[in-house]
Amino acid sequence: MTAAVHPDRNFKYWLVAPAIFLLLLIGLFPLIYSLVVSFMRIDMMDTDTSFAGLYNYANLFKDARLWWSLAHTLLITVIALPIELILGLAMAYLFLERMPGRQLFVALLVLPTIISPIVAGATWRLLFDNRYGPINQIVSFFAGERMDLLWTINPNLVYPAIIFCEIWQWTPFMFLILLAALSNVDKSQLEAAEIDGARFWRSFRYIVVPAIWPVMAIAILIRGLDLFRIFDIIWALTQGGPGTMTETISIYTYNQGFKQFETS
Repeated sequence: MTAAVHPDRNFKYWLVAPAIFLLLLIGLFPLIYSLVVSFMRIDMMDTDTSFAGLYNYANLFKDARLWWSLAHTLLITVIALPIELILGLAMAYLFLERMPGRQLFVALLVLPTIISPIVAGATWRLLFDNRYGPINQIVSFFAGERMDLLWTINPNLVYPAIIFCEIWQWTPFMFLILLAALSNVDKSQLEAAEIDGARFWRSFRYIVVPAIWPVMAIAILIRGLDLFRIFDIIWALTQGGPGTMTETISIYTYNQGFKQFETS
């Protein structure tokens, strides 16, 4: 009996083994290759290669632009992520109850998420244009005078513009995930808490948050990792400018490899 069970148990592992091997190969090969290249002296302008040891790492960690790009990335992440989470949760609460046209509104809300970030960035660059962009015209209307705001050039405005675009595009992602999580919260517990006189914030803290926390943590992790490698929308808006003021880790890496030709 035991001998007949074990082959069946092992057979399922053999079935998934090729797929796992392929995934590991695809994922590990670029990582290992990049690690090997990092110890070599490789320049796209020169065909000669040689072992460099820790020379590349020493130069990297001495480069102030690396640390500034890391700071810029963290700044965007620390500001955008909490706002996306709070707005997504608030919107999910609003759409939790059944209402006429709910599915249509949800579909419209998630439209920004399906737009390519590079396309979204290029579109917002046109909207932020100081001469023809509608945003400056709207600001001028409320200000009562012409406002010539350089959203993608002015150091005081460029980060608000980038963060606004990020929030606009990715808050619906948080909204969808949290809406699904809130839909699975046990309504009987909330009703019992309401009967016992618990207020909204108390019910939210002790019932809702523990129930949705696993899903919320995954959403925070996904968006945090995504923000840490942000490239497309900033490249379309500012290309890391003015100067290197909005240069993130991804843009720094791109500039080093394809503009400075420092492949290794």
